[in-house]
Amino acid sequence: MNKSTVLTLCLTLMIASVGFSQKFGYCNSSALLTNIPEMKQADSELKSYQTQLTKKGQEMVKALQDKAADVKRKEEQGAISPKELESQNAKLAEEQQVIAQYEQEVYEKLAQKRQELFQPILDRVNTAMSDVAKENGYVFVFDTNSNMVLYANESLDVTKLVKSKLHIE
Repeated sequence: MNKSTVLTLCLTLMIASVGFSQKFGYCNSSALLTNIPEMKQADSELKSYQTQLTKKGQEMVKALQDKAADVKRKEEQGAISPKELESQNAKLAEEQQVIAQYEQEVYEKLAQKRQELFQPILDRVNTAMSDVAKENGYVFVFDTNSNMVLYANESLDVTKLVKSKLHIE
């Protein structure tokens, strides 16, 4: 064999051995997160906040139901004119829209509160995950709970190559 063939064979074997020596790891994020005391505290705080918001919504619904029952009772007794009945029904419809709007606000407020409470904890966990992966030479760390990649060595990102292949800048 000539020297270039031997050199090429050696380089190929070295590259292949480096490829096979890459480390992969996994983590169960659910088990990890349930053991973080701050998560339990944040979850408790979120539930308390949700209870407050829900209580107000339930009070609004109860008041609307009472008013609707009162209007229906007056209608059955003939104690309300058709014009007044129409007016009362319009007011009830407006209140129902207010309740629907409040319900949407509750969802938005809960999402915002969840983000506010959990994001700092998740950021801390992600930083720790990245640090552990780098310190221990892991190329990928997978989450067994969700089948997601929690960490990937940036040198293995092929996005630029795929963009180039697709002629995307």
